[in-house]
Amino acid sequence: MDLETVRTFVAAADAGQFQEAAAELAVTQQAVSKRIAALERNLGVRLFTRTPRGAELTIDGQAFLPHARELLRVAERAVASVRAVRRPLRVDVINLRGAASGLMRDFHRAHPEIELDVVTLFDIDTAVAAIRSGTIDASFRAVAAPGRPLPEGIESVRVVDEPLQLLTGPAHALAGARSVPLAQLAGHRIWMPGIVPGTEWAAYYDDLVAEYGLTIEATGPNFGSDALLDTVADTPALATFMGEHTRLVWPAGHGLRRIPVTDPTPVYPHSLLWHRDNHHPALATLRAHLAATAAGRDAAGTWAPSWVIPR
Repeated sequence: MDLETVRTFVAAADAGQFQEAAAELAVTQQAVSKRIAALERNLGVRLFTRTPRGAELTIDGQAFLPHARELLRVAERAVASVRAVRRPLRVDVINLRGAASGLMRDFHRAHPEIELDVVTLFDIDTAVAAIRSGTIDASFRAVAAPGRPLPEGIESVRVVDEPLQLLTGPAHALAGARSVPLAQLAGHRIWMPGIVPGTEWAAYYDDLVAEYGLTIEATGPNFGSDALLDTVADTPALATFMGEHTRLVWPAGHGLRRIPVTDPTPVYPHSLLWHRDNHHPALATLRAHLAATAAGRDAAGTWAPSWVIPR
């Protein structure tokens, strides 16, 4: 059913005259007559009776009027549900304790008037599919992984490089160091059970291992950050990598140490992904905010894989 004919019917019913309905709709009276006639043919009934004073609803017209009004209300709600200005900006941050989550908290503090919906998706394929379908508006990722270019229509910009730190327990051989050169980590066991083959962070650590001869173990089930911290605190032979902006809290008795890695400092490159046809006004605001506030990209004395997108 053509909603324009329904809208014209309601306008004519409210005005009681085709001429007034035409003026309200900014069309000719002939156009109103044609639309009403088309609707009557579609429904198989007469909706108006012409009178000297204008047009009166028939019994069928009176029966149809409340449903016609409801059709227009439903159409308005449907349009409003997808108007970007009326829905939250949906952004994937991978996890709620990492650098991307911190960037979105900063954005929210700077723009509290913008409604946000923060989600956590697992891998880049899931995130890209959600961007392409419109399920989310943007995602923070390390792109592009080697041999996996972004699909047509997906835009990206590198927003922040997050330095990695070494996290050790109090009895670890490096626990007392103020900083540690990256090459000195060769021979030490670095345990990271959250690395999943095929993900962009797995590709990142594969390159780090290959270039600096590190020993990174992803064995055992991943019980989450709390279990990881417990194990590192109690096992002198184990350490792990952690992003400088990752927010974690552990018991005081753990005595964990966060040690800067230097010469060079490995940085994890966070990029923002979005679809070029996404016109949500808050997305442009987010991109401008990140461009103005994010820092630490391509700094001297840092390392990142050759396949990440340039600054």
